[in-house]
Amino acid sequence: MLRHLIFHYHFFKNAGTSVDAFLQQNFPGQWVSKEFVSTYYLENATECQHWLMQKQHAVAFSSHTALPPPPDIAGIQVFPIIFFRHPIDRIASAYDFERKQAEDTSGSVLARQTDLKGYIEAQLGSGKYSQCRNFHLSRIKHAIDNRAPVDSAIQFIDSLPFVGLVEQYDASIARLTGLLSAYFPDVKPIAVAKNVNRSLLEPLTSKLDRIHQQVGDSLYHALLSANAEDLALFAHVQRKYPC
Repeated sequence: MLRHLIFHYHFFKNAGTSVDAFLQQNFPGQWVSKEFVSTYYLENATECQHWLMQKQHAVAFSSHTALPPPPDIAGIQVFPIIFFRHPIDRIASAYDFERKQAEDTSGSVLARQTDLKGYIEAQLGSGKYSQCRNFHLSRIKHAIDNRAPVDSAIQFIDSLPFVGLVEQYDASIARLTGLLSAYFPDVKPIAVAKNVNRSLLEPLTSKLDRIHQQVGDSLYHALLSANAEDLALFAHVQRKYPC
């Protein structure tokens, strides 16, 4: 008998804590999470595969560090959950979050030491940070052909049974619920806002205008250039959720 599992690829500051709450409430006692040490895809995928096979009681899995695409396991059908977000708004949200953290990660230390402009300048000017340059593309790089990253990433996105959009979170959860109900008839469209540090009600254009004002023309345009591929992916996913 085919075993159906849900795997949430928890992208940092892409409503992941809210998605986890949706899964936890729909699958009480059957949601698990784990982080992986290896960033090498084959090792990461092997660890992930072992985890899925070991947790026989679990239905819903979540990880910040598991790398797409989902592992191919005989007898198991994995339903992946991936959310995208406007990359510039996500960067500002990451800054706000890291600035409030008590952790000593490089990003949190940097955020506490400077303003948003300084955070972005340091991120773009150094190879040790990963938040401000095509973050989404970097998270799916093992699932695509990096010789044509945008076209390949779009093909990958279109191959997924579901892709969510943070800016259309309620609509995304409604769509996700409908798709999951084919395998899990009791699933409910529970929309819970968790770990939110910036207004969900403020229009995206207003948030982007404020970021532009905070960092200035030169840096803002450099940020747009550094995230050109992510902006293309966002636009593609956004078309799946017309207002």
